[in-house]
Amino acid sequence: MTAGSATATLKLSAGQQAAIFAHAERAFPDECCGAIFGHADGDTREVVELRELENTWDPAERRRRFLITPEEYMRVEREADDLGLSLIGFYHSHPNAAAEPSEFDREHAWPWFAYPIVEVRDGEATGMRVWQLQADRNGYDELSVELTED
Repeated sequence: MTAGSATATLKLSAGQQAAIFAHAERAFPDECCGAIFGHADGDTREVVELRELENTWDPAERRRRFLITPEEYMRVEREADDLGLSLIGFYHSHPNAAAEPSEFDREHAWPWFAYPIVEVRDGEATGMRVWQLQADRNGYDELSVELTED
């Protein structure tokens, strides 16, 4: 995986980040996953709503993989539309691993979404980094994170 420089910003509130961290801690030692609804304006994406999703990967492998079914994807995309929002990304956690996308993540990502990854060490969320797959699918650009007040 190659990483580029930050080309975009993900804006979210401290409360939204705390909600993602809490979800990741509850799911530990498995990976959690969730959808992000909001607005995209140029290089800035603003989070408005979060939706926790069920990790439907095989239970024996959930410690290092997550899966969102096509039906669940379609449901959250419709829900975002119904709210007048856009589906702008998906978050997930990496239990006892760095908040960097894996090769598996790269193979399953789409270039237009933001992908926050939460590092969870021994059940405690220790940080989050946000990534966007490059258009040629050869690597990621790291997005900057702008925390806003609740």
